[in-house]
Order: sequence, then C-alpha cells, then structure tokens
Amino acid sequence: MAVLSMEPGPAGPALVDAHCHVVAAGPVDEAGFAAWCTEAAQGSTLDSQTVLAVRRWCPPVLGLRPHASVAEYLAARDALGPAAVTRRLLAGAGLRALLVDTGLPDDGMVTPDDLADAAGAPVAEVVRLEALAQRLAPGTSAAGFAGAFTDALANALADPRVVAVKSIVAYRHGLDLDPGRPDPAEVARAAGAWLAADESGRGVVRLTDPVLLRFLLWTAVDAGRPVQLHTGFGDADASVVRSDPGLLQRFCAATQDAGTPLVLLHCYPYHRQAGWLAHLYRHVHVDVGLTLNHVGGRAPAVLAEFLELAPFDRVHYSSDAYGLPELYLAGAAQFRHALATVLDGLVDDGALARADADRTAAAIGADNAARLYALPTAP
Repeated sequence: MAVLSMEPGPAGPALVDAHCHVVAAGPVDEAGFAAWCTEAAQGSTLDSQTVLAVRRWCPPVLGLRPHASVAEYLAARDALGPAAVTRRLLAGAGLRALLVDTGLPDDGMVTPDDLADAAGAPVAEVVRLEALAQRLAPGTSAAGFAGAFTDALANALADPRVVAVKSIVAYRHGLDLDPGRPDPAEVARAAGAWLAADESGRGVVRLTDPVLLRFLLWTAVDAGRPVQLHTGFGDADASVVRSDPGLLQRFCAATQDAGTPLVLLHCYPYHRQAGWLAHLYRHVHVDVGLTLNHVGGRAPAVLAEFLELAPFDRVHYSSDAYGLPELYLAGAAQFRHALATVLDGLVDDGALARADADRTAAAIGADNAARLYALPTAP
C-alpha cells in the first residue's frame, strides 16, 4: 500500500541533492551516454542497472514512453537540444537545493549557475580539499605550506556559497590512515618532499602523501564545516578494499569531541559498515548518493540495508550526478520510489506509524541536509 507522496518530479517532496556535480553542456552520443552511466574507465555498456534506471524514469520527461530504447531516447534528446534536455530533467527532479562538488574537471560542462537555473533551485558549493592544496603548490614552500593551506581553506569557507568540504583520501591513499593529527615538523617534511617532486618539471604532482592528507583532514575538522568523505566504490583509481568506511572508525573516534560532522558518501558495498559508524558516533552521517542509480531495481533492498543501523536523522539523499542530467532525475526518482517502498513496508508490517514514516521521508529527503548544511528552511 504505497501512500507516501514520493513520485518523481515537483509534485513529490522537494529533495536536497547533497552531493552532485556539473553536467555536459553539449550533445551526447551513444558512446558518451554509456560512458557517463558507469564508473568504469573502459568497457562501457548499455546493459546495466544504471541505464535501465535512466530508461525507466527519464523518457516521459522527453515525451517518450518509459523504457524507450536508447536509440529512441537519444534521438529525442538530440531533437530537443542539450540545454532544453538539462532544463527538463533538472526541473523534473524536484530539487530544493543542490550541493555541487566543484573539484572535478569542468571543461565542456555547464556552470553551477546553469544548474541552478535549470533546477529552479539554489546551488551551494562543496570545496575539494586535495584540489585546493594542489592549487597552492606552485606558490608555496615546505615551511609555508601548512599556513598557506589553512588560510586558503578559511578564505574558501568565507564565501557564503560554500557549505562543506570534501576529501578523496580514499582515492589518494585509502581510508586506512593513521587517525592522529600530524605535528608541524611532519607536515613540513612531507610538504618539502611533495613540492620538490612538483619542481621536477612534471607539473603539479598528485597529492598522495598520507601525512599531508591527514593534515588536510584535520585542518578541515578544525574549521568545523561538514566534511564529506568518498567511501565505497568509485572508478578504477580507487582501491575498493581500502575504501571501506569501516577503516575510518579510529578517525571517527579521534574526531568525536571536535563534533565536526563527517558525511560518508556512497558507501556501497560497505553501506552496512557506514550505517554502523553512524550508529556509534553522533557526528557521523551517511549519504546514499551514487549507490541508488547504480543498483537500479535493487534500490529498495539496498536502501533498507542503509537504514538497518543508521539513525534516520543522519541519512541523506544525493544523486552524485555528473556528466548526464539524466542522473539527477533518475537518482531522485529511484530514491523516492525506494524510500516509499521501504517505509510503506514498515508501516504495513506495523513496525512504523504512518506519521513517523512521513516525518522520516521528509527528513532523509531534505530536512536532515538542510539542518546539517545550514540551508534555508523554506522549500
């Protein structure tokens, strides 16, 4: 008995997309469409749960029947043009706000302001720590790096559009870091080695030193804004074994007195470990973005597993959309459908009162994020 108003589009509850990215500005051919629908560097395929989710939810917004073929869909897409497609899909997602990670390449992409116009919703920014540090490399010294980064982060956070930071330490080293705060001498030595490599003529060297990565994390914790952390699966750059959020337990324990929120992004296939950390530590939150698009028809089962241990007031929606505006709409629709399925099942079983189900749906969809990131309260 599905009675929650969770259908996709503005008629459903407005969602806060708490972690997302910009999308392609130009046309998308079949190869590009397949590539944007996967995390794989090679072997893109149209036979995947992600493509099935897009084909389920997006064609009606372009005037087609659900499950239209990819060829039909792309023809309709081309006829409308990229700007119109983006407007239709972003508007159809029914978003109250978007938190855009600006750390990915943006060549050939729309701007965050374009996303805001298309969605009819405000855009806030998430600053990527590693990208910020690498921009400083050409103009700093070993002794000056720590101060320069601390100042740069403070300046970034002074922008009212910036509501959080993000770390991709899972990509750069793995989550099995020493949880302790590095001392200044360690940071200076590590910065010296990194900057010396940078001066070797190879351009900016990717920041992978565990001491410097720990310094970035602790500087962000000191700054007090929510820290989003990539965990779980991603592209081939990430070691999935070292991206298990369970590896962050010692860091969660070390930072609990500071109280700075830690937001575990994506999490799959370790979403139960992520829920366990949120269960243990009051400052730990979990975000279902990326996962629900990729698991397609299994989204209700996976979301139910997220909710086994994680407190409902610390679970967040996001799409992690990047490249394709379709991932905004499919992510929102998959989430609404999955959450209604899970909560209605609990109500039917007598485990949850209808009023609590409605309150929980509103909290996970938007209210938790609005509170955590200090977003405007009006829809």
